[in-house]
Amino acid sequence: MIRMLLRVLGREYARPIRRTVAWMTVAAVAEGLSYALLVPVLRELFGREPGNVWPWLLAFGAAVTVCAALRYRADLSGFRSGTTLLRGLYHRLGDHLARLPVGWYSAARVGEVSVMASRGVLEAMGVIAHLLAPFLSAAVTPLTIVAVMLVFHWQLGLAALAAAPIVAVIQVWTGRAMSATDAERHERDHEAAARVVEYLQAQPVLRAGGRSSERFALLDDALRDAQRASRRTVLAALPGVVGLTLVVQAVFTVLLVLGAFLALGGSIGAAEVLAILVLAARSADPLLSLSDIGGKLRVARSELARLDAVLRTEPLPEPHAPVVPVRHDLEFASVTFRRGDRTVLDGLTLSVPEGQRLAVVGPSGAGKSTLLQLLARFHDVAAGAVRVGGVDVRDIDPEVLMSRISLVFQDVYLFEGTIEENIRLGRPDAFDAEVRAAATAARLDEVIQRLPEGWATNVGEGGALLSGGERQRVSIARALLKDAPIVLLDEVTSALDPVNEAAVHQGMDRLLAGRTVVLVAHRPRTVRRADRVAFLDGGRIVEEGGHDELLRRGGRYAGFWEAALAPAARD
Repeated sequence: MIRMLLRVLGREYARPIRRTVAWMTVAAVAEGLSYALLVPVLRELFGREPGNVWPWLLAFGAAVTVCAALRYRADLSGFRSGTTLLRGLYHRLGDHLARLPVGWYSAARVGEVSVMASRGVLEAMGVIAHLLAPFLSAAVTPLTIVAVMLVFHWQLGLAALAAAPIVAVIQVWTGRAMSATDAERHERDHEAAARVVEYLQAQPVLRAGGRSSERFALLDDALRDAQRASRRTVLAALPGVVGLTLVVQAVFTVLLVLGAFLALGGSIGAAEVLAILVLAARSADPLLSLSDIGGKLRVARSELARLDAVLRTEPLPEPHAPVVPVRHDLEFASVTFRRGDRTVLDGLTLSVPEGQRLAVVGPSGAGKSTLLQLLARFHDVAAGAVRVGGVDVRDIDPEVLMSRISLVFQDVYLFEGTIEENIRLGRPDAFDAEVRAAATAARLDEVIQRLPEGWATNVGEGGALLSGGERQRVSIARALLKDAPIVLLDEVTSALDPVNEAAVHQGMDRLLAGRTVVLVAHRPRTVRRADRVAFLDGGRIVEEGGHDELLRRGGRYAGFWEAALAPAARD
């Protein structure tokens, strides 16, 4: 586990970890050695002159004091190292997540990383602060006591030592038996938590359908599966716990019988036998705690493995000699892109001259949003090239590329904070007058006027305190403030009411003026704003041309246009 911990944290943290392990090991050995003084203490106490016990009692008291000091120093080192490593791991994880491609962040991964960055990191770093010291005490202190027993009486020491390989085998066997059940339990717990969230989010739908009092079958199934997985985990751990207890009790019984036999034969005094039994009893408690500590260590190891898997995820390669494009035309050159086994784009070729607007239309799943993601380099292509200003996006520094692009998506995410703070994300160093001008151009000023706290209104997490149209206006104001030469729009008005749609379109007119634009759209009003239209289906460009030209052809685009106008005609 220490090797995995160093791999997750980085080799620069090896020194504090080794120092902490050393202090904890010394404390555990010192504790075991201190118990050696119990033998002369009991020998003198039950001997002919009990008064001779005082020097040994003083020595034992001094040893206990030294052990307490060492334990304090080891625990302090563990806590300090734990907090240092916790801070370092958060920084490393944050820096690594910031370098991963945006396309890596699926909905499932966002939830997984959220749990990992909170509970997972704390459990993993708890190894140093809370688990390592008890584990080393449970393993090292009994071995030290056995070594002491060997010095005082080799037969009794060998009898106690015989338990060591049996305990080790039980621990290894229990760990292997529980590894599969631990993984299953984690998966079932994750599924159950997801179903609980789903059930809560589905309350409006369930209540609207008059089914709020009914049981949610998917949630019930997930909870039952979690319960079964938890039961299997307990049952898998039970043989190890029982086996370890039986071994410890059996060894103690053997020592008792052997000690009595040797004492009756005159090979050892009764006081020494009593001392050996006290030592054996003292080593039993930490041994029995190994099962509980082992379970906690397995949980921490699982979290470390998940952290390690994320940190081993390769970010998109950065260019060694980045090129800065001087133009802002766009090109897809025989681009092929796959997600798993599915080919999303298949040999697609498309170009957008600088300053022109291209509308991409087509059925759901055709790959329209993927085009925008490839332009922003959320992913890398499997074949072909995506170029900005004639330069492959893989040869452009990521910060330079993103500085040239403004993205406005259908699902707008706003950070918890004020409206002004969310707009300033477009250009943090903008003057107040520029922020106000961008808000006015996006028709956001009229929203701000009716909000109780105006510019200081908190939008809530994700922008939950604003409507969809209001969030969209904030995103357009943010893009206007950024003033990038390339604009990528993805279904920005598909879910808006007529009033907000009209306001957003006015903001878009300001945003798109004089820029190179690729917009994914279904609404006729949005498509008409484009200089050219590309109809995408099955990962290929099926038709391409001007709006009127494509209508005259009577092909796929004409059919799409008629279908888009049909709802309006019925209304």
